[in-house]
Amino acid sequence: MNRVRSQEEMAALYRRHVSMVYQICLMLLKHVPDAEDATQNVFRKVMEQKVPFRDPEHEKAWLIVTARNECRDQLKHWWRRKREGEEMLQTVSWEQPEDLGLKELIWDLPEQDRLVLYLYYYQGYPTQEIAQILGKNPSTVRTWLVRARKKLKLRMEAEGYDIP
Repeated sequence: MNRVRSQEEMAALYRRHVSMVYQICLMLLKHVPDAEDATQNVFRKVMEQKVPFRDPEHEKAWLIVTARNECRDQLKHWWRRKREGEEMLQTVSWEQPEDLGLKELIWDLPEQDRLVLYLYYYQGYPTQEIAQILGKNPSTVRTWLVRARKKLKLRMEAEGYDIP
């Protein structure tokens, strides 16, 4: 099926998901201008994709995977590698300032851990759905989640957070 989305459809899709896509990009790239570029590229790809989404969950999963892949591409780009030698500005722009310390600790985790924690805690996906989105075995995702929690707990304890 070859179908073009209307401006209204694209605007509605953008409004529904821009915050989620941007947060994923910001978490993975750790740089506001790069996250903004990646977010824009993800929605450009949606406009170029002619096949309709099956349902809202398929739409959201497609955006998550596309955002992750776009960020990976940016991280591999020669310009990004060249800038890594220089000091990159890490401007933080989170929605809830009271969580800033915790989110900075999450940022210090490896990409895989950040993404799994974000999808599980911030987007509310169960591990089964995260596994489907990432194309992984559910037990692998559960293992990643357990390891990410342990790493985060150790970092929180090192920063002086009171953990029960």
